[in-house]
Amino acid sequence: MEDKRILCVGLVCLDIISVVDAYPVEDTDTRCLSQRWQRGGNASNSCTVLSLLGAPCAFMGSLAPGHAADFILADFRRRGVDVAHVVWQSRGDTPCACCLVNSASGSRTVTLYDTNLPDVTAQDFERVDLRRYKWIHWEGRNAAEQVKMIQQVEEHNRTCPAQERVATSVEVEKPRQELYQLLGYGDVVFVSKDVAKDSGFQSAPAAVQGLRPRVRPGATVICAWAEDGAAALGPDGTLVRSPAFPPARVVDTLGAGDTFNAAVILALSRGRSLQEALTFGCRVAGRKCGVQGYEGIV
Repeated sequence: MEDKRILCVGLVCLDIISVVDAYPVEDTDTRCLSQRWQRGGNASNSCTVLSLLGAPCAFMGSLAPGHAADFILADFRRRGVDVAHVVWQSRGDTPCACCLVNSASGSRTVTLYDTNLPDVTAQDFERVDLRRYKWIHWEGRNAAEQVKMIQQVEEHNRTCPAQERVATSVEVEKPRQELYQLLGYGDVVFVSKDVAKDSGFQSAPAAVQGLRPRVRPGATVICAWAEDGAAALGPDGTLVRSPAFPPARVVDTLGAGDTFNAAVILALSRGRSLQEALTFGCRVAGRKCGVQGYEGIV
């Protein structure tokens, strides 16, 4: 019998990455050390990491026909990610992100050309055979529709044996009020540093403790805080923490948060404790920052 998969729902885009010596000064010319195309987007990146870590996984999101989509689909196939749930759209363009990576510090600056490509809807999600999945993760985007998707999974879980239920997680990355309704859904809630600060918290432990009343009873809330590591609060209210594990030299931080999320999800889906999963997420994210792209994280 085929292993049950992890499904990530959200954005896929084309990243055009330029590596430079330093961030450009206004009104000057800057030569790139190198440039490459890379499949990007939070949910898409998490699928890449899950696949590299050995987890059968699938992606659900929107694409518009064209050269960018051809590149993206070929790269999904190269990584072994199932794209049976890609929704083809008749309007809009596939989003493109222009990224500057500083070769000295590994920091990145991203400018997203966010098109009018529609996100997948709850109606699209109805076509997903939930029996094929053990975990579904949503990158917070069109929150009202995503709440309906999660409710579909909750209804499925109420009608099947415990061992057949699908675990759920959501990522609230952008400090946008319309996304905050997602805090009340999912077995695991990932909250970004930006969202934590927007909510008035100045550390990961303060964020998970302060946001606990906003997640549903029994849920886990997790917050990563870059070089300060990460913190999580489990269903029993116990606070767990992990330090960061920075590489000897930071090469590329693009996608580090998506890497952390994927590693935590994988560990939890395999029955690891919250402490083990948090530490594993920080370790894998640290390894990712030490390589270009995702090669070498395992």
